[in-house]
Amino acid sequence: MKTKLIFNSMGAVLLASASCTQAKNEQPNIIYILADDLGYGDLGCYGQEIIQTPNLDAMAANGIRFTQHYAGSTVSAPSRSALMTGLHTGHTFIRGNKEHNPEGQYPLPADTYTIGKMLQEAGYVTGAFGKWGLGYPGSEGDPNNQGFNEFFGYNCQRLAHHYFPDHLYHNQEKVILEGNQGLKKEQYAPDIIQEKTLEFIRTNADKKFFLFVPHIIPHAELVAPDDSIYALYKGKIQEVKSYKGVDSGENYKNGPYGSSQLPRTDFAAMVTRLDMHVGQIVAELKRLGIEKNTLIIFSSDNGPHREGGADPDFFQSYGPLRGYKRDLFEGGIRVPMIAYWPGKIKAGGVSDHISAFWDMLPTFRELSGSKAEVKTDGISLVSTLLSKKGQKTHPYLYWEFHEQGGRIAVRKGNWKGVKLNYAKKPNAPMLLFDLSIDLREENNVANQHPEVVAELEQIMKESHEPSEVFNFGSPTIIQ
Repeated sequence: MKTKLIFNSMGAVLLASASCTQAKNEQPNIIYILADDLGYGDLGCYGQEIIQTPNLDAMAANGIRFTQHYAGSTVSAPSRSALMTGLHTGHTFIRGNKEHNPEGQYPLPADTYTIGKMLQEAGYVTGAFGKWGLGYPGSEGDPNNQGFNEFFGYNCQRLAHHYFPDHLYHNQEKVILEGNQGLKKEQYAPDIIQEKTLEFIRTNADKKFFLFVPHIIPHAELVAPDDSIYALYKGKIQEVKSYKGVDSGENYKNGPYGSSQLPRTDFAAMVTRLDMHVGQIVAELKRLGIEKNTLIIFSSDNGPHREGGADPDFFQSYGPLRGYKRDLFEGGIRVPMIAYWPGKIKAGGVSDHISAFWDMLPTFRELSGSKAEVKTDGISLVSTLLSKKGQKTHPYLYWEFHEQGGRIAVRKGNWKGVKLNYAKKPNAPMLLFDLSIDLREENNVANQHPEVVAELEQIMKESHEPSEVFNFGSPTIIQ
């Protein structure tokens, strides 16, 4: 299905012309946009043929697209923890989703060193707009206590399941959304958060800023406003069945997903809306004359989900990979990454450099001129971004997942080792795949390569630092 994409009045901001002079900061502004559960194959520039993503495709065409980039984990909180701390899930503090009652998640400790803190020290104004999930309101892990001057959005990732919430947070203040009280659905949260995001850019256009945009699209629930974007797909995508969710009662808007009559249509419209929001950010930078002094990186926190009526098989959201969210197979952790910096990053680049979320901290450290001595599992990507020689490479990448019996994975070169049901059977045989000839991880070759298995087993043992909180037990509710 191909339809010419026209945003009409919703995209008017995309037509705005530059009116301010280019800022002359020595260090660039940094914008990091993180989609929620967007699969490796959900963007046109990564092979998607149904969903339209013209703005992200344009960013890739005018920037660099990474084909072997990995999320911090295969679910939200640990993936974000790895991103913020520059440490993989064997070292970072948050390694699983643990809930806090009545709202929020288990917090990062006060002494955690994050990208936000590092860039504040380097003279940046920092803002986070979207979904946090690393500490309940007012806790040590609250974004204002982890290096962000301003936060607006969902503190709690469970409440971020819903697109018409009854409240959001602006720093420590609960912002009541009157149009969403009771059963009303009048204020679409991603659009509200987007306005605050653009406001942050305008307010800080004459300063150095770091803007973290952990978007909630396209995570369940599946719901999109009935507008010109929705009209691109309504009646043009074959639907198999509707999704019956929770639309009233005590649990409404408290976790369980709402219903969707046209889940495939909703999903496609949501991804295109995310793309529109990215386009608006780029347009605002151009209008303000600061585009050439701003690095934008776009990625996703893990692979595609199958919740709330989502159908990743229909869209082939995992692309050529195997697996979904909560898998440590490639489809669960390999994610799109696009970097765009006009005049600095060469247009049309495609990199197969193997990288991960924990590379962002050292990358931003180098770009910001920070002198902080930071413990990190990451490697700066500046050489790859700027097409310079001397890019260092990882000896290996490592992941832990603390749900569904516990899972561990290691990638070393083209070898990928995966252990399932690790909590109960840590000594169970490893699955071994050669990604150079088996990208879908369908042929376990562990018996043919015992020496590789032994090497990866040793890496797994050495990469895990014990944690009193996350020890491969079941996720718990923290009162």
